[in-house]
Amino acid sequence: MGKKIIVFSIAALLLLVAGMSLGKILSPEPAVLSGGSAIGVIEVNGIISGDASDSLLGGTTGISSRKVMENIRLAAERDDIKAVILRINSPGGTTAASQEIGIELDRLRETGKPIITSMSDTCASGGYWIACSTDHLVANAGTLTGSIGVIMEITNLQGLYEKLGIDSITFKSGKFKDMGSATRPVTEEERQLFEDIIEDSYDQFFTQVLNGRQGKISADKLREIADGRVLTGQQALELGLVDSLGNYYDAIKVAEKMADLPEGTRVEIIGSQNFFDRLMLQVKTPELLKSLDLIQIK
Repeated sequence: MGKKIIVFSIAALLLLVAGMSLGKILSPEPAVLSGGSAIGVIEVNGIISGDASDSLLGGTTGISSRKVMENIRLAAERDDIKAVILRINSPGGTTAASQEIGIELDRLRETGKPIITSMSDTCASGGYWIACSTDHLVANAGTLTGSIGVIMEITNLQGLYEKLGIDSITFKSGKFKDMGSATRPVTEEERQLFEDIIEDSYDQFFTQVLNGRQGKISADKLREIADGRVLTGQQALELGLVDSLGNYYDAIKVAEKMADLPEGTRVEIIGSQNFFDRLMLQVKTPELLKSLDLIQIK
Protein backbone atom coordinates (compact mmCIF):
# COMPACT_ATOMS: atom_id res chain seq x y z
CA MET A 1 0.00 0.00 0.00
CA GLY A 2 2.81 2.37 0.93
CA LYS A 3 4.63 1.65 -2.35
CA LYS A 4 1.47 2.41 -4.33
CA ILE A 5 1.13 5.81 -2.63
CA ILE A 6 4.78 6.63 -3.37
CA VAL A 7 4.41 5.59 -7.04
CA PHE A 8 1.20 7.62 -7.36
CA SER A 9 2.83 10.67 -5.81
CA ILE A 10 5.81 10.46 -8.15
CA ALA A 11 3.49 10.07 -11.16
CA ALA A 12 1.43 13.08 -10.09
CA LEU A 13 4.58 15.18 -9.63
CA LEU A 14 5.89 14.19 -13.08
CA LEU A 15 2.51 15.05 -14.62
CA LEU A 16 2.55 18.47 -12.97
CA VAL A 17 6.10 19.19 -14.13
CA ALA A 18 5.22 18.03 -17.65
CA GLY A 19 2.19 20.29 -17.67
CA MET A 20 4.25 23.27 -16.58
CA SER A 21 6.81 22.54 -19.29
CA LEU A 22 4.02 22.24 -21.86
CA GLY A 23 2.70 25.58 -20.67
CA LYS A 24 6.06 27.18 -21.38
CA ILE A 25 6.02 25.68 -24.87
CA LEU A 26 2.44 26.67 -25.67
CA SER A 27 2.67 30.17 -24.24
CA PRO A 28 6.26 31.38 -24.31
CA GLU A 29 7.00 34.91 -23.24
CA PRO A 30 7.25 36.87 -26.50
CA ALA A 31 10.69 38.17 -27.27
CA VAL A 32 11.09 41.88 -27.91
CA LEU A 33 11.89 42.03 -31.58
CA SER A 34 13.80 44.95 -32.96
CA GLY A 35 13.31 46.60 -36.32
CA GLY A 36 10.16 47.17 -38.32
CA SER A 37 6.66 47.98 -37.14
CA ALA A 38 4.40 45.79 -35.06
CA ILE A 39 0.88 45.55 -33.68
CA GLY A 40 0.87 44.77 -29.97
CA VAL A 41 -1.83 42.56 -28.49
CA ILE A 42 -2.75 42.88 -24.83
CA GLU A 43 -4.97 40.10 -23.46
CA VAL A 44 -7.54 40.64 -20.72
CA ASN A 45 -8.79 37.17 -19.79
CA GLY A 46 -10.95 36.54 -16.73
CA ILE A 47 -12.30 38.55 -13.84
CA ILE A 48 -10.64 41.93 -13.42
CA SER A 49 -9.31 42.74 -9.95
CA GLY A 50 -6.62 44.87 -8.37
CA ASP A 51 -4.21 42.00 -7.88
CA ALA A 52 -5.15 38.48 -8.95
CA SER A 53 -4.08 35.71 -6.57
CA ASP A 54 -2.18 32.54 -7.48
CA SER A 55 -3.99 29.22 -7.82
CA LEU A 56 -2.75 25.81 -6.68
CA LEU A 57 -1.85 24.91 -10.25
CA GLY A 58 0.43 27.89 -10.62
CA GLY A 59 -2.01 30.00 -12.64
CA THR A 60 -4.07 32.95 -11.49
CA THR A 61 -7.69 33.31 -10.41
CA GLY A 62 -8.29 36.39 -12.51
CA ILE A 63 -6.60 39.22 -14.34
CA SER A 64 -4.57 41.73 -12.36
CA SER A 65 -5.10 45.37 -13.34
CA ARG A 66 -1.48 45.98 -12.36
CA LYS A 67 -0.25 43.44 -14.90
CA VAL A 68 -2.46 44.87 -17.64
CA MET A 69 -1.25 48.39 -16.86
CA GLU A 70 2.36 47.22 -17.12
CA ASN A 71 1.64 45.78 -20.57
CA ILE A 72 -0.08 48.99 -21.68
CA ARG A 73 2.89 51.09 -20.56
CA LEU A 74 5.27 48.74 -22.38
CA ALA A 75 3.24 49.19 -25.56
CA ALA A 76 3.41 52.97 -25.11
CA GLU A 77 7.19 52.96 -24.62
CA ARG A 78 8.10 50.74 -27.55
CA ASP A 79 8.63 52.69 -30.75
CA ASP A 80 8.11 49.64 -32.97
CA ILE A 81 4.54 49.11 -31.74
CA LYS A 82 2.35 51.37 -33.87
CA ALA A 83 -1.09 50.08 -32.82
CA VAL A 84 -2.55 47.99 -30.00
CA ILE A 85 -5.29 45.38 -29.94
CA LEU A 86 -6.98 44.85 -26.60
CA ARG A 87 -8.28 41.28 -26.72
CA ILE A 88 -10.99 41.01 -24.05
CA ASN A 89 -12.68 37.90 -22.70
CA SER A 90 -14.03 39.08 -19.35
CA PRO A 91 -17.40 39.20 -17.55
CA GLY A 92 -16.21 42.23 -15.55
CA GLY A 93 -14.68 42.83 -12.17
CA THR A 94 -14.23 45.54 -9.58
CA THR A 95 -14.83 49.20 -10.33
CA ALA A 96 -11.43 50.51 -9.25
CA ALA A 97 -9.46 47.85 -11.14
CA SER A 98 -11.37 48.60 -14.36
CA GLN A 99 -10.81 52.32 -13.84
CA GLU A 100 -7.07 51.80 -13.43
CA ILE A 101 -6.84 50.02 -16.77
CA GLY A 102 -9.06 52.61 -18.45
CA ILE A 103 -6.82 55.45 -17.27
CA GLU A 104 -3.70 53.80 -18.70
CA LEU A 105 -5.49 53.16 -22.00
CA ASP A 106 -6.44 56.85 -22.20
CA ARG A 107 -2.78 57.76 -21.66
CA LEU A 108 -1.72 55.34 -24.39
CA ARG A 109 -4.17 56.94 -26.81
CA GLU A 110 -2.57 60.31 -26.13
CA THR A 111 0.62 58.99 -27.78
CA GLY A 112 -1.28 58.73 -31.05
CA LYS A 113 -1.23 54.92 -31.18
CA PRO A 114 -4.71 53.60 -32.04
CA ILE A 115 -6.23 50.98 -29.74
CA ILE A 116 -8.72 48.47 -31.10
CA THR A 117 -10.84 46.27 -28.86
CA SER A 118 -11.38 42.72 -30.04
CA MET A 119 -14.19 41.09 -28.06
CA SER A 120 -14.15 37.32 -27.56
CA ASP A 121 -16.92 35.34 -25.82
CA THR A 122 -17.66 38.03 -23.25
CA CYS A 123 -16.84 41.69 -22.87
CA ALA A 124 -19.30 42.87 -20.26
CA SER A 125 -19.44 45.11 -17.22
CA GLY A 126 -15.85 46.01 -16.30
CA GLY A 127 -14.70 44.48 -19.58
CA TYR A 128 -16.91 46.92 -21.47
CA TRP A 129 -15.74 49.76 -19.20
CA ILE A 130 -12.13 49.37 -20.38
CA ALA A 131 -13.25 48.82 -23.98
CA CYS A 132 -14.73 52.31 -23.91
CA SER A 133 -11.19 53.67 -23.49
CA THR A 134 -10.23 52.38 -26.94
CA ASP A 135 -10.70 53.85 -30.42
CA HIS A 136 -12.62 51.10 -32.21
CA LEU A 137 -14.67 48.21 -30.79
CA VAL A 138 -14.96 44.97 -32.76
CA ALA A 139 -17.38 42.30 -31.52
CA ASN A 140 -18.53 38.95 -32.77
CA ALA A 141 -22.25 38.85 -33.48
CA GLY A 142 -22.67 36.41 -30.59
CA THR A 143 -20.37 38.15 -28.10
CA LEU A 144 -22.04 38.95 -24.78
CA THR A 145 -21.39 42.58 -23.94
CA GLY A 146 -22.92 45.61 -22.26
CA SER A 147 -24.09 44.92 -18.72
CA ILE A 148 -23.70 48.61 -17.87
CA GLY A 149 -24.56 48.89 -14.20
CA VAL A 150 -23.31 48.44 -10.64
CA ILE A 151 -24.13 45.82 -8.03
CA MET A 152 -23.38 45.32 -4.34
CA GLU A 153 -24.60 42.26 -2.45
CA ILE A 154 -24.83 41.75 1.32
CA THR A 155 -25.84 38.50 3.01
CA ASN A 156 -27.74 38.61 6.30
CA LEU A 157 -26.95 35.45 8.30
CA GLN A 158 -28.55 36.58 11.56
CA GLY A 159 -31.36 34.02 11.40
CA LEU A 160 -28.93 31.19 10.72
CA TYR A 161 -26.65 32.30 13.56
CA GLU A 162 -29.59 32.32 15.97
CA LYS A 163 -30.53 28.76 14.99
CA LEU A 164 -26.94 27.66 15.54
CA GLY A 165 -26.70 29.49 18.83
CA ILE A 166 -23.97 31.84 17.59
CA ASP A 167 -23.90 35.30 19.16
CA SER A 168 -21.86 38.05 17.53
CA ILE A 169 -20.60 40.99 19.60
CA THR A 170 -19.23 44.07 17.82
CA PHE A 171 -17.18 46.94 19.24
CA LYS A 172 -16.95 49.93 16.92
CA SER A 173 -15.77 53.54 16.90
CA GLY A 174 -18.77 54.85 14.94
CA LYS A 175 -22.29 53.72 14.12
CA PHE A 176 -21.47 53.01 10.48
CA LYS A 177 -18.19 51.16 11.05
CA ASP A 178 -19.82 47.73 10.71
CA MET A 179 -22.31 48.62 7.97
CA GLY A 180 -22.89 45.61 5.80
CA SER A 181 -22.35 43.18 8.67
CA ALA A 182 -23.75 39.71 8.04
CA THR A 183 -24.89 39.38 11.66
CA ARG A 184 -27.72 41.95 11.57
CA PRO A 185 -30.15 43.68 9.20
CA VAL A 186 -29.18 46.85 7.34
CA THR A 187 -30.58 50.01 8.92
CA GLU A 188 -32.40 52.64 6.85
CA GLU A 189 -29.50 55.09 7.26
CA GLU A 190 -27.05 52.44 6.05
CA ARG A 191 -29.33 51.54 3.16
CA GLN A 192 -29.26 55.16 2.01
CA LEU A 193 -25.46 55.27 2.25
CA PHE A 194 -25.15 52.10 0.19
CA GLU A 195 -27.56 53.46 -2.41
CA ASP A 196 -25.53 56.67 -2.62
CA ILE A 197 -22.37 54.64 -3.26
CA ILE A 198 -24.11 52.60 -5.96
CA GLU A 199 -25.53 55.74 -7.60
CA ASP A 200 -22.15 57.48 -7.64
CA SER A 201 -20.40 54.40 -9.06
CA TYR A 202 -23.13 54.05 -11.69
CA ASP A 203 -22.74 57.71 -12.72
CA GLN A 204 -19.00 57.12 -13.18
CA PHE A 205 -19.70 54.07 -15.37
CA PHE A 206 -22.33 55.95 -17.37
CA THR A 207 -19.94 58.85 -17.96
CA GLN A 208 -17.16 56.46 -19.05
CA VAL A 209 -19.41 54.87 -21.66
CA LEU A 210 -20.88 58.18 -22.83
CA ASN A 211 -17.40 59.69 -23.30
CA GLY A 212 -16.09 56.57 -25.00
CA ARG A 213 -19.05 56.36 -27.38
CA GLN A 214 -19.34 60.08 -27.97
CA GLY A 215 -21.21 60.83 -31.17
CA LYS A 216 -22.32 57.20 -31.52
CA ILE A 217 -25.08 57.05 -28.92
CA SER A 218 -27.01 59.82 -27.19
CA ALA A 219 -27.21 60.22 -23.42
CA ASP A 220 -30.97 59.59 -23.50
CA LYS A 221 -30.62 56.41 -25.54
CA LEU A 222 -27.76 55.19 -23.36
CA ARG A 223 -29.83 55.81 -20.22
CA GLU A 224 -32.55 53.54 -21.61
CA ILE A 225 -30.23 50.56 -22.00
CA ALA A 226 -27.70 51.19 -19.21
CA ASP A 227 -29.74 49.15 -16.76
CA GLY A 228 -27.48 46.14 -16.37
CA ARG A 229 -28.83 44.23 -19.37
CA VAL A 230 -26.51 41.99 -21.38
CA LEU A 231 -26.50 42.37 -25.16
CA THR A 232 -25.21 40.37 -28.10
CA GLY A 233 -22.58 41.90 -30.33
CA GLN A 234 -25.22 42.30 -33.05
CA GLN A 235 -27.53 44.20 -30.70
CA ALA A 236 -24.65 46.33 -29.43
CA LEU A 237 -23.77 47.31 -33.01
CA GLU A 238 -27.34 48.40 -33.73
CA LEU A 239 -27.37 50.51 -30.55
CA GLY A 240 -23.99 52.13 -31.16
CA LEU A 241 -22.11 50.36 -28.37
CA VAL A 242 -19.62 48.74 -30.76
CA ASP A 243 -18.26 49.89 -34.12
CA SER A 244 -18.13 46.76 -36.24
CA LEU A 245 -18.62 43.00 -36.26
CA GLY A 246 -15.76 40.61 -36.83
CA ASN A 247 -13.23 38.33 -35.22
CA TYR A 248 -9.67 38.77 -33.98
CA TYR A 249 -8.23 38.88 -37.49
CA ASP A 250 -10.73 41.52 -38.53
CA ALA A 251 -9.54 43.60 -35.58
CA ILE A 252 -5.97 43.25 -36.89
CA LYS A 253 -7.11 44.61 -40.26
CA VAL A 254 -8.73 47.57 -38.51
CA ALA A 255 -5.48 48.20 -36.61
CA GLU A 256 -3.45 48.11 -39.83
CA LYS A 257 -5.79 50.59 -41.46
CA MET A 258 -5.97 52.99 -38.51
CA ALA A 259 -2.19 53.00 -38.05
CA ASP A 260 -1.52 53.13 -41.81
CA LEU A 261 0.41 49.87 -41.68
CA PRO A 262 0.89 47.40 -44.56
CA GLU A 263 -1.10 44.19 -44.64
CA GLY A 264 0.70 41.40 -42.82
CA THR A 265 2.40 43.65 -40.26
CA ARG A 266 3.98 41.63 -37.47
CA VAL A 267 1.66 40.93 -34.53
CA GLU A 268 3.12 40.40 -31.06
CA ILE A 269 1.34 39.35 -27.88
CA ILE A 270 2.60 41.43 -24.96
CA GLY A 271 2.91 39.61 -21.62
CA SER A 272 0.85 36.60 -22.70
CA GLN A 273 -0.66 34.35 -20.04
CA ASN A 274 0.83 30.92 -19.49
CA PHE A 275 -0.82 27.53 -19.99
CA PHE A 276 -2.22 27.23 -16.47
CA ASP A 277 -3.68 30.75 -16.56
CA ARG A 278 -5.58 29.78 -19.69
CA LEU A 279 -6.60 26.46 -18.14
CA MET A 280 -8.01 28.18 -15.06
CA LEU A 281 -9.91 30.64 -17.26
CA GLN A 282 -11.85 27.77 -18.81
CA VAL A 283 -13.41 26.85 -15.46
CA LYS A 284 -14.32 30.39 -14.44
CA THR A 285 -17.92 31.61 -14.56
CA PRO A 286 -19.46 35.07 -14.04
CA GLU A 287 -20.79 33.79 -10.71
CA LEU A 288 -17.27 34.06 -9.31
CA LEU A 289 -17.80 37.82 -9.24
CA LYS A 290 -19.97 37.23 -6.19
CA SER A 291 -16.91 36.05 -4.26
CA LEU A 292 -15.35 39.50 -4.44
CA ASP A 293 -15.97 41.58 -1.29
CA LEU A 294 -15.95 44.78 -3.34
CA ILE A 295 -18.31 46.83 -5.43
CA GLN A 296 -18.65 45.27 -8.85
CA ILE A 297 -19.66 46.95 -12.06
CA LYS A 298 -22.14 44.73 -13.74
